[in-house]
Amino acid sequence: MINKKIKKILLKKNRSKIISLTAYSKNIAKILDNYCDIVLVGDSLANVLYGYKDTHKISLNNIIQHSTSVRKGIKKSLLVVDMPKNTYKDIKSAKKNARLVINKTGCDAIKLESNQKNHKIIKSLVKHKIPVMGHIGYTPQFKKKFKIEGQTESQIKELYKDAELIQNAGAFAIVLECLSPKAAKLITSNLKIPTIGIGSSDNCDGQILVTDDMLGLSGFYPKFVKKYVSMDRIIEKAVKKYSKDVKLGKFPSSKNFLNGPKRR
Repeated sequence: MINKKIKKILLKKNRSKIISLTAYSKNIAKILDNYCDIVLVGDSLANVLYGYKDTHKISLNNIIQHSTSVRKGIKKSLLVVDMPKNTYKDIKSAKKNARLVINKTGCDAIKLESNQKNHKIIKSLVKHKIPVMGHIGYTPQFKKKFKIEGQTESQIKELYKDAELIQNAGAFAIVLECLSPKAAKLITSNLKIPTIGIGSSDNCDGQILVTDDMLGLSGFYPKFVKKYVSMDRIIEKAVKKYSKDVKLGKFPSSKNFLNGPKRR
């Protein structure tokens, strides 16, 4: 039986755009839950929160801890969790680790990056009632060098083949990362499952961004990211004011005292 939230995502195909963002904590997740169809606990937390140069060092425990926090802020959205690198190298480890993530976090589904071979792993997970979201194009866990995918006819053909294998394996949706507009359009038009784009034009069924990027907190602003606010400046302004207030003795004032004593 298909999860009701996943069924809702499937029904959006060719009807309305799917909204997705990342979250790593309850506080952010609670806000996103009011506006997003999908909230992803991405392995991008490696870069955003831990300051690693890539996503490879994030462990299963890291993902579980952050996903547990996010789960507490989610009521309506579909919660998807990234499986870290090397946690799904074969069917046996994939099933063991995916079940651990779902059991520990209460998430609705997991996401796997494609290495053009692991559609068999996806098929096995789905067979064992573990919902899976696919991910093709630029896949940081498997590719060292960033480039736009699907710039030639042969590349587009390979990407489409991979997407189709992932769909046929039972994935309910697929992330298209940094695909050419032509490749994204072809894949989205021919797949029965929804596509979620990041840096892959508006030809996809939905869009996802790293929340810290669009809020202006990460310092990472490639062309495909739209920065909706400069939160770094807002936070700095508040911290600066706090620092000044403490130095001048304006904080804490008597109204901030727990028992309300007058200042001596």
